Amino acid sequence: MKMDIRVERTQAPKEKPGKGADLPFGHVFTDHMFIMDYDSENGWHDARIVPFGPIELHPGSTILHYGAGAFEGMKAYRKEDGSCQLFRPEQNAKRMERSIDRLCLPHLDADTILDLVERFVAFEQDWVPSDFGTSLYIRPYEFGCDEPIGLHGIQKAKFMIITCPVGNYYKEGLKPVKIAIEEHDVRAVRGGTGDCKVGGNYAASNRAEAVAEENGFTQVLWLDGVNQKYIEEVGSMNVMFKVNGEIITPMLTGSVLPGITRKSSIEYLRSKGYTVTERLITAEEIVEAVKNGTLEEAWGTGTAAVCGLSLRLAHRLGRQKELPQRRRRHLRLHRHHELLCGLQSSYFVP
Repeated sequence: MKMDIRVERTQAPKEKPGKGADLPFGHVFTDHMFIMDYDSENGWHDARIVPFGPIELHPGSTILHYGAGAFEGMKAYRKEDGSCQLFRPEQNAKRMERSIDRLCLPHLDADTILDLVERFVAFEQDWVPSDFGTSLYIRPYEFGCDEPIGLHGIQKAKFMIITCPVGNYYKEGLKPVKIAIEEHDVRAVRGGTGDCKVGGNYAASNRAEAVAEENGFTQVLWLDGVNQKYIEEVGSMNVMFKVNGEIITPMLTGSVLPGITRKSSIEYLRSKGYTVTERLITAEEIVEAVKNGTLEEAWGTGTAAVCGLSLRLAHRLGRQKELPQRRRRHLRLHRHHELLCGLQSSYFVP
């Protein structure tokens, strides 16, 4: 459905970051935001672009009590000719539609989500930075805001989009970082919401990541929630390993997020002649590969970090023993990162 959008421009525009500016992830927001309301009588209505600022929510709102919210993360990039583009946004829109439906939030189809994102980014495109490796991060999200506290079908909701110019997600960039193999907490289970982008998946990971950070690690390597032996993700990213010349990555089992950067990396690497296999991978298999020297490289992929975090694995958190690091025959992660950033210019925003 094509929505009419009402526009209210800010009367106090902020200074936009200049070339070479430091852009910590998610700290600087653009001048405006998009909001659209839903109720069971009127459906989706009152689509509007308004000055960025706080919103008012009833204390009983569903999102505050039951976490009824789904979101996405995508980016807009500045091309050399000065125009802007998105990278495979139709994939993000389709995934968001699945996430919304999984939580029984009021339905929004992928075409509508994509149209609203495109139009809002076009409105705020002056905020898209131009330095290589920078982008305008786009966060569309929908959440329930029913006022009665009881658990029931959602009758009121909001769909919003906010944007922020960003640089590297991790301050370490592509430098190797220490990753702890997590064996107590789990991120998600099959039949749950692990393959959707919903807040509960990320909130549930906070404890393990906090403990890991207290012990000198940057992130954790997540294992499956049933057997707690199969690798699923690293931090909030998909994960890949190069072992004895073959690139392997956890298969999509229903608890692993089907990442767009993961999908793009697999397609790109295969096009360059690499063997890429999606399968179950045990933590012990990777530990053994480190010990015998066949693990050549390990890295994470995600929209926020693109292709980042060259990993230095450490054994179980409680044992505090770092695994030996070998001299590796590198895939050239930095080059892969640069090429993937370069490929993120395939979708034009008018």
